[in-house]
Amino acid sequence: MASSLWAGLRGITTVLLALAVTAIGVRTYLQSNPIPLLGGAPGPPLVVYIQPGTGVQDIAQQLKGEGVIRSRRAFLALAYLKGSIRRLHAGEYEFTRNMSLFDVLGKLESGRVVTHQVTIPEGFTVQEIARLLAGERLVEAQAFVTLAEDPQVASRLGVPADGLEGYLYPDTYRLTRGMGEEEILRVMVTRLRQKLPADFAERSARLGLDVHRAITLASLVEKEVGQDRERAIVAAVFHNRLRRQMPLQSDPTAVYGLPDFRGRIRPEDLKRPSPYNTYLNPGLPPGPIANPGLGSLQAAVNPAPVNYLYFVSKNDGTHFFSHTLEEHSDAIRRYQARGEGSTESGS
Repeated sequence: MASSLWAGLRGITTVLLALAVTAIGVRTYLQSNPIPLLGGAPGPPLVVYIQPGTGVQDIAQQLKGEGVIRSRRAFLALAYLKGSIRRLHAGEYEFTRNMSLFDVLGKLESGRVVTHQVTIPEGFTVQEIARLLAGERLVEAQAFVTLAEDPQVASRLGVPADGLEGYLYPDTYRLTRGMGEEEILRVMVTRLRQKLPADFAERSARLGLDVHRAITLASLVEKEVGQDRERAIVAAVFHNRLRRQMPLQSDPTAVYGLPDFRGRIRPEDLKRPSPYNTYLNPGLPPGPIANPGLGSLQAAVNPAPVNYLYFVSKNDGTHFFSHTLEEHSDAIRRYQARGEGSTESGS
């Protein structure tokens, strides 16, 4: 036992001695060459992702393997001299090819990681957001979707629903690799809380809705509207139909959940069994069908003072609104005779 312990101590002493000798050599070299260039010829920056929990020796090996540094031993020795060994942060870093050891260590100590500017368009679904973020290597798409659909995650984030569809605010974000899927979800839900009008819950209640149902209605507006000036009018149509207990008959609800839907909504889609299909089910769907932007959220609780009950696409990004079924039928014949567009809300 004693001999084994002595052998272990001797091994550690040998390593420390070697490190000290290397450190002295590195210090002597750096004193005469204060800014050693490590990468040689200029070129594009080197982007390196250091996984959380990576030890300093593995970091040194990774940096050498990816061409950021030339000497693993010199890096470790300088980290030892500077007291940096326990102060290096994980994350994604960008290194130029002529950075000194001091600069490399300084960047790792400061945690100056690469940030990715990502814009989430209004009306994107959870699935579409997952694909967008995965394309930036910020999330694993299926893990992101699974967490967004997990009632426990929704509860942890204070969302009054069984999932996060509708609660991921469309905006421009600066995100970093290594944040993790749930942390990114938290950032987006927090942004929604920051952007929601202060009186959103109060206005929802005046219209006979809770916050979840108001956000659900806003998601329908988002998917139906292409022009900002029509948002409050479309919201009014839905409110008017709800008060009269008329089916909402919103085309986008019929195809919600169809994988990779990209095309024109067909008549058979409107008959597809789904709890979200407002052609087959009365009232609002059980939850949002997309993530609405601020304009649609405001419209949902501030509908226009109009009595329209129907609207149909005019095939130019706008809609024709009608008070009666007869007017709506005429509009369908007028605009759908061209063979374009879809018949919306009351076809």
